[in-house]
Amino acid sequence: MSESKPRALETELVRIQSPRSPNREHAVPIYLTSSFVFDDAEHARAVFAEEAPGQIYTRFSNPNCDEFVEKLRVAEGCEAGLATATGMAAMHLAMTALLKAGDHIVAARAVFGSTHQILTKILPRFGIEHTYVQLSDVDAWAAAIRPNTRLLVLETPSNPGLELADLDALGTLARERGVELLVDNCFATPVLQRPATYGAGLVVHSATKWIDGQGRVLGGAILGRADLIAEARFLLRHTGPALSPFNAWVLSKSLETLSVRMARHCESALRLAGEVERLPGVSRVRHPFLDSHPQQALARRQMKQGGGLFTIELEGGLDAARRFVDALTLCSVTANLGDTRTIVTHPASTTHSKLAPEERAAAGISDGLLRVSVGLEDPTDVLDDLAQAIRSATGG
Repeated sequence: MSESKPRALETELVRIQSPRSPNREHAVPIYLTSSFVFDDAEHARAVFAEEAPGQIYTRFSNPNCDEFVEKLRVAEGCEAGLATATGMAAMHLAMTALLKAGDHIVAARAVFGSTHQILTKILPRFGIEHTYVQLSDVDAWAAAIRPNTRLLVLETPSNPGLELADLDALGTLARERGVELLVDNCFATPVLQRPATYGAGLVVHSATKWIDGQGRVLGGAILGRADLIAEARFLLRHTGPALSPFNAWVLSKSLETLSVRMARHCESALRLAGEVERLPGVSRVRHPFLDSHPQQALARRQMKQGGGLFTIELEGGLDAARRFVDALTLCSVTANLGDTRTIVTHPASTTHSKLAPEERAAAGISDGLLRVSVGLEDPTDVLDDLAQAIRSATGG
């Protein structure tokens, strides 16, 4: 094989690895150390001055974190990246690294509940304002940009409504107006879409979800242009939301199977969404690749597959949703997603419960909305459980 021939994403996620030690291990060891030693005084000085490569302190960097970030950096097609303790640490760090008092953010109304809290409760303490717009309305994004707007913030598909942003249009808008585009790519992962190719300067992940894939550890990452990552790295180094080496090791190993897992998650989710959509008692099902999704054409244009989640709204609203959750016998009831096990979540009472009712409504989250994160079980078994719970909840 020619050295210049690019390797497939699946190959890179398996084969990128930190340099082997003299022990010649096949799998990278876990570097459970807080600090690293230097050869002599001059070596220590040079590493601290960034004149020589080397590890200093695990709050700054660690071989396990470096390997994890390098895999994601290549997968996202970005110049640089860094790892964080959680996905929300990544989101907070990505925003605060670029913002100062007096700056303004334009954000999608449909963002994760904790992102909403950062925008509405935390950043205003430091003189940073925001304006919410409809995720899919490109004209609204353009109209909301002010002279002091620094950042556009969104997630696509959105959590939990599975609405999409036109990444090509918003990337073009950001370039034309001289602002940065920050995309939460947690739901899609780089296996399904790569926001940087559309002009996103920063891409963030909650690696806790699909990247880990088994509900084991917390982690996050920020990928993007080198100049922007340098700003975020300064904050990471001095404020400390660093990823642990053990979690980085787990997440790096998980990336080796991300492509095959996502293919199965997506295939099963689309099949289940189509089956559930036809059941009595169901008022609406959303999945980006369903014919009934109003943005299906956009989803198929910018995503390789439609993702591993779908939403259900039952006839009977909140009461029916509660009866549905209580009737489940196979699916897990928890607030996580992206697991090998199928998970059902009621966002209005859990992940988005801190939003006011009118804020949830504006984000498309009804009291009866249910989010289904499809696992790796046989989809027939999952369908049986969902169908019996729907019958129990609606009398269908």
